[in-house]
Amino acid sequence: MILRTTDSRTRPTLRRVRSTTALRPLHHRLDPARVEEIPFRADDGVRLGLTRVDSGDTDRPAVLLLHGHTASADMFLLPETRNLVDVLLDDGYEPWLLDWRGSCRLPYNETGQKYTYDDVALYDIPAAVAHVRGRIGDRSLFVVAHCVGSLTLSLSMTAGLVPGLAGVVSQGVFLTPKLAGRTSLRMSLAGELLRSRLDHIPVDIRKAGLWSKYTPLFALASRGASCPDPTCQILHNSAWGTGASLFVHEHLSEATHHRLAELLGPAPLWILPHLRRIELARTVVRWHDGDHRYRALPQNALDAAARIDTPVLLLAGSENGLWLDSQKLCHDVLARRQPQLDVTYTEIPGYGHLDTFLGRGAALDVFGHILEFLGERR
Repeated sequence: MILRTTDSRTRPTLRRVRSTTALRPLHHRLDPARVEEIPFRADDGVRLGLTRVDSGDTDRPAVLLLHGHTASADMFLLPETRNLVDVLLDDGYEPWLLDWRGSCRLPYNETGQKYTYDDVALYDIPAAVAHVRGRIGDRSLFVVAHCVGSLTLSLSMTAGLVPGLAGVVSQGVFLTPKLAGRTSLRMSLAGELLRSRLDHIPVDIRKAGLWSKYTPLFALASRGASCPDPTCQILHNSAWGTGASLFVHEHLSEATHHRLAELLGPAPLWILPHLRRIELARTVVRWHDGDHRYRALPQNALDAAARIDTPVLLLAGSENGLWLDSQKLCHDVLARRQPQLDVTYTEIPGYGHLDTFLGRGAALDVFGHILEFLGERR
């Protein structure tokens, strides 16, 4: 493992942790006048980020973009490539981007009040949808959601909290999460062995410190890795220590590869019990059973799937090294249990998980499927 660090004979600097809820600036190449950052809080008072990209046309359908856990709205705005926001603008849509509480633009994965995916489904997503609708009036509203953003959206949808969407594109995982056996095992071990010692797993060894309690995790992630960069190793070769892979390496441009520590942040370990329960159930289940505040959410989202009232496109790369064939499984299960639903499945040959959005060729290989789905329903 090749590490870029300061002189090891000096004492490592203290890790800087953001203690305020100020959003880190978005990294984009749009005209700043077109990017409207909207002060926004979830219904439980937690500060989030909501961004509107002004299309200059008030008649366009709106598309709300939901990132995955530890990612952020930045994943849809890569300035080094033709990104999803570019494509949506050119095709006549108005993009909106939500940084929910799992965003690396916010400090909650490292500091602050702990949360579960129930909070995202109950508070973050419905509030964002309501705010966007308050701005766009009777225009159509679509959602494109990635990974855990999609998983939590499925819980909001089956709770009936976001009715009347024009269509939903779900990437990576939706109602039926499926992990590889070794990933599931490592997640269980991490939950039992590490949660009492660590709050989160970082991705940037330069911030964590070379001689820190996280060093063994980076060393483990480097085993068998073909890339010398420690951040790439812990994401591509290990997925925060789970043994999964988040992307097909050769699909990333050099610029995107250098920005991985900015695009993906620390993974909180205290979320693992809820994720583990979801994985064992092979569907999205509510964490809070005894708290009346969460009774609006179904105990089991798959059992409540009949409440989905919008067309859904299940999208996945054929080489998804994290969620495997979860989307195909979801399509097959829904076709059998809820045949009245409008659910389609599209597999992207040769793509993994994150590179469906971050890949330098995603505009050619992936985004056309999204535009086709949206265009048929706008």
